[in-house]
Amino acid sequence: MSSSSAERTPVAKGNEGTAASAPASMDPSVPKKIVSAIPKQRFQLLKWNGWGYKDSRFLYQDGTIIFTGDRYPIGGKVSLPHFRDYVIENFNVDLSDRREGVPVPNEYPAPVPCPEFLADIRGHGIDCTQNGEDRLIRCHGQTLHDVHMMRTGTFKRIPDVVLFPTSHEQVEQIVQSANKRNVVLIPYGGGTSVSGSVTCPEGETRPIAALDTSQMNRMLWIDRQNLVACFEAGIVGQDLERELRQLGFTVGHEPDSYEFSTLGGWVATRASGMKKNVYGNIEDLLVRVKMVTSKGVLERSLAVPRVSCGPDFNHLVLGSEGTLGVITEVVIKIRPLPQVKRYGSLVFPDFGSGIRCLREVARERLQPASIRLIDNEQFVFGQALKIPGGPLATVGEKLKKVYLTRWKRLQLDRIAIATLLFEGHDAQVKQHEAKIFAIAKRYGGFSAGSSNGEKGYILTFVIAYIRDLALDYSIVAESFETSVSWDRCEALCTNVKSCVRKECDKHNIQHYLISCRVTQTYDAGACVYFYFGFNHAGFSNPVTIYEEIENKARDEILASGGSISHHHGVGKIRSRWYPQSVSDVGVQLYKATKRELDPNNIFAAGNLIPAQLQDTNEPTSLKAKL
Repeated sequence: MSSSSAERTPVAKGNEGTAASAPASMDPSVPKKIVSAIPKQRFQLLKWNGWGYKDSRFLYQDGTIIFTGDRYPIGGKVSLPHFRDYVIENFNVDLSDRREGVPVPNEYPAPVPCPEFLADIRGHGIDCTQNGEDRLIRCHGQTLHDVHMMRTGTFKRIPDVVLFPTSHEQVEQIVQSANKRNVVLIPYGGGTSVSGSVTCPEGETRPIAALDTSQMNRMLWIDRQNLVACFEAGIVGQDLERELRQLGFTVGHEPDSYEFSTLGGWVATRASGMKKNVYGNIEDLLVRVKMVTSKGVLERSLAVPRVSCGPDFNHLVLGSEGTLGVITEVVIKIRPLPQVKRYGSLVFPDFGSGIRCLREVARERLQPASIRLIDNEQFVFGQALKIPGGPLATVGEKLKKVYLTRWKRLQLDRIAIATLLFEGHDAQVKQHEAKIFAIAKRYGGFSAGSSNGEKGYILTFVIAYIRDLALDYSIVAESFETSVSWDRCEALCTNVKSCVRKECDKHNIQHYLISCRVTQTYDAGACVYFYFGFNHAGFSNPVTIYEEIENKARDEILASGGSISHHHGVGKIRSRWYPQSVSDVGVQLYKATKRELDPNNIFAAGNLIPAQLQDTNEPTSLKAKL
């Protein structure tokens, strides 16, 4: 990139390394090491068998449900009696009968021996551990299957060693040694995967090393004139955003997992954030990426806005899910902090009207930073999470119902809600609001105020904690997503819900929830999230049943014109649908790439390609001899 050293500035001084990928004209001061909100020993702060922080959880206590801790607005041990009533009524749960998961194990599977590899690693000065807890925490992500496995103590394969490289150069040394010693490497970032991508393959007999990128979290440089910055791949989303905000910038990428997921993980899974309309998805934000493969370093030589020199190898790295190499450094676009952040919300007579409004907003290219539409089931669920107010608040709620039902003549069991987030200049935001509200009016929608929009947006970060509460009371629950064209969006939502209801009837499941929301919109279509959970009391294999029903729902999604994933990736749990999504030629092209970049198959996480279609882990040279 062509900018002077005055324009592209290092952000701190220290005593190790130089800013990777920086031009010769750059000041040679070294990058900034960032103190992460997430410690190296993750179990000190985070749950080992559930979502998020240890001090943050939904808990039934003294006859009501509370949310502990003070990290979120809903916290502080505020009573949530409406939520208690909702859980009892909809899931037929006995809240006095709590079934916690098993405690942290005292014993762990013995590691598969790899003395030569460990000697190599220690000889290079790379930190590593074979501590049982460290290995256990990095053997899984956040799928229902993963968490249930932890809570029941039924895990079968965990990493044999955890590695903590601190630089790109140390990753190169690790990859060279792994190829020499025939050791499997599974890159591990924030552990938030919901596709099974970091789960250890049960049948793998070679030693498995979890390559934890958390200690590679430096800001290498920032280019204020060209609005790009370079970070190491292990930086956590909240740390990245905090550091940029201190300098007056933002990357604007906010996936639901942003508190815990990493920049490298976003690239590896082709992630999307809630504010993608303004800032873009990860592929839009990515300028340049560096990945260590078994054949060497894959990196585009220029960091310019666009090139026309054959296939873009950035897109080879995007979505590779740890199967081709280790992402070490990423150059991303940044933006100045917005002057104004304003929330809003809209009420529609039904979900279909909301979809048609969002389609028109997209057609006019008027999407604010975030626009999301929830169906009636999620609206009722969200209402249950409201913190009760005093007498005046109760009167206010009654008046709102009268206004909706008598004045607006809406049916409360049909309405849908859209939440909005605007970012930009004040005049620009006001104009934006007015145009969207005018479109909403044509579809029977009207404003429901900014506070509802803000609560709905922030609630997104809390919803993931509900599953842990559910598992305590014999409820299994999970979300799954897709992308679909506008003309098929409403029908897909209807078809998938109908499919899940039929499957529940077949399994004699009587107490369940199936709901959906439109979370991101595009010119040609939208992303749809589904949430499904059921009371499994009396069933001996609830996770298996859940997976069977979700698989049927996924088949229906594809039949209705949807994709296997919008931003969660493929991993292992969606790999069965990968061939029909990319064609047989696509599968062979991926396998050829895999053989070229990883001939010994040391990046054997087993993602993307179904197990029966994967090549063996024998080196290519050995196959040729045989």
